Amino acid sequence: MGVSDHCACMKPIYLHLGGALALSLTIAACVPAPDSTPAPTPSLTPEPVQTTPPPPPPAPPAENWIDEPRTPGDWSYRPALSGGEALYGPRGGEALFAIKCDRRAGRITLLRSGRAASSTSMTIRTETVDRTLAATPAGSGSQQVMATLAASDPLLDAMAVTRGRFAVETTGLSTLYLPPWAEVTRAIESCR
Repeated sequence: MGVSDHCACMKPIYLHLGGALALSLTIAACVPAPDSTPAPTPSLTPEPVQTTPPPPPPAPPAENWIDEPRTPGDWSYRPALSGGEALYGPRGGEALFAIKCDRRAGRITLLRSGRAASSTSMTIRTETVDRTLAATPAGSGSQQVMATLAASDPLLDAMAVTRGRFAVETTGLSTLYLPPWAEVTRAIESCR
């Protein structure tokens, strides 16, 4: 077999190879290119409704409450026929807290300004005693919450002699940090 015979054999192979290659390219050209990612369809979201956010809950009582700053205000004392009362609040403003004596009944009422649920609790914290008392609104539609103690209750003495201040925690209202000034003792003693 000579060189020319060898070339004659190869021509059909190149023709088949060339035909197969052309066919492959033709088939590849028929396959569609992958689609690009379709654009997201806009979702129908309702417009946000404007609402007033609820008031923040009162801060939890401080771990070391006796070092908390005193609630702004001063004590004042008012004598009364049934005993006296000590009032705490800003000068010329509404009292935030009151200690009111009812000598005939032999009891003292603790009044905290603010609206609360029909039944709630009032916790008094002193240097030596912590006690939670049942509390109720002072009257129908009242803006005060009250708790009542016997005039001889030792909690009252603890409030009068505590170091620096005592705390009044009422469910749903901010905590008051009050100084045990002379008016506290005077209101308590007017009932004894």
